[in-house]
Amino acid sequence: MANTVWDTKTQTFHGGQEHMFLDNFIEDFSVTTNYLGTPVGALEAAKQAIHDIHHYPAANQEPAKTSLAQFLWPNDYKEHHGRLLMGNGASELIDLVVRQCLKQHDTNQPTWKGSPWNVQYQEYQRSATTNGFKILEPSNPDRVDMLCIVNPCNPTGDYFSVEPLKAWIKANIAVGGTVIVDESMQPWHSCEFRNDSLISEHEFAREMWEQEKVSIHVMHSWTKIWSCTGLRIGSVICPTAMHCEQLKKIQVPWSVNGPALKFVEAVVQDKAYLEETWQHTTRLRAHLVDRLLGLHPEWIIHGKPFLSWVWVDMGSQQMADQAVDLARQAGVPVRSGTPGYKCLSFVRVAVRKETEVDVLISAWKSL
Repeated sequence: MANTVWDTKTQTFHGGQEHMFLDNFIEDFSVTTNYLGTPVGALEAAKQAIHDIHHYPAANQEPAKTSLAQFLWPNDYKEHHGRLLMGNGASELIDLVVRQCLKQHDTNQPTWKGSPWNVQYQEYQRSATTNGFKILEPSNPDRVDMLCIVNPCNPTGDYFSVEPLKAWIKANIAVGGTVIVDESMQPWHSCEFRNDSLISEHEFAREMWEQEKVSIHVMHSWTKIWSCTGLRIGSVICPTAMHCEQLKKIQVPWSVNGPALKFVEAVVQDKAYLEETWQHTTRLRAHLVDRLLGLHPEWIIHGKPFLSWVWVDMGSQQMADQAVDLARQAGVPVRSGTPGYKCLSFVRVAVRKETEVDVLISAWKSL
């Protein structure tokens, strides 16, 4: 079903496709979007922007980019605005940074390594493989030319707080290397998320560039926290404005469409939405964990309490496959750990409201 949507020779499997094939669709547990759904005000702004689709969107991404910069750095956004670039989802920007890194190592085959955890979002490795990097295993102690870590890690739920993250980067990147830290799920941390994030570590980024010629990029896909995956909104914070300009040289013009720009301009003002997210996600996740372990106490649940999903080891591929099938039949698809991640006994389940969780738990009572 969803597997047939992807060209497996050229694309990496991703969740979020099955809903269109289900006549009895109720809720999508296969994607890690915010349980609240799309913010109403920002959605209305995107709808209104449709009336301007006979015009090109702003080539400089303004005023949306300034609005996003103000969200990231409320007190000193003007100082860092030049380091920010928006893109058509994080996927476009991932590819731009990988290609730019490749340019710097065109005399030999550069090396690439992912997070220290056994698996993470696959787009980074896919892009590195496509562009000819030599892929090293996470356990390989060698320093690499390009280091990519998803933090918090999707799907495993592992998380480095900011100081251990900085130490890990220093221990694994080669002089002159490129780092991408994907913090797409980090804003779920709390209202104080900026304090445990690389977005606030300006001095660290500056020192790594000036002393080691290591360029650190902080990547965000904004489509999860604001539940707007269909719009494709991403951003990257570069170590310097010069790095940002280099990416713009190879970025296609108008890659962020008009409705997406208007959505961003509006959504960063919706403080109540994020307050409700921080207030209830942890509670709803704990409820989901309790319900899952109530079915099978032997299941192992992975991930930090603040995250918008759980990574469940069901103990066997047979049970995980059956769980995926039963959820689909009930109209509440979950993410199998097999395609893409090759974690055969695992299933990823998004945090959702209690009534929607009831449907999933009922579907799994026969497991």
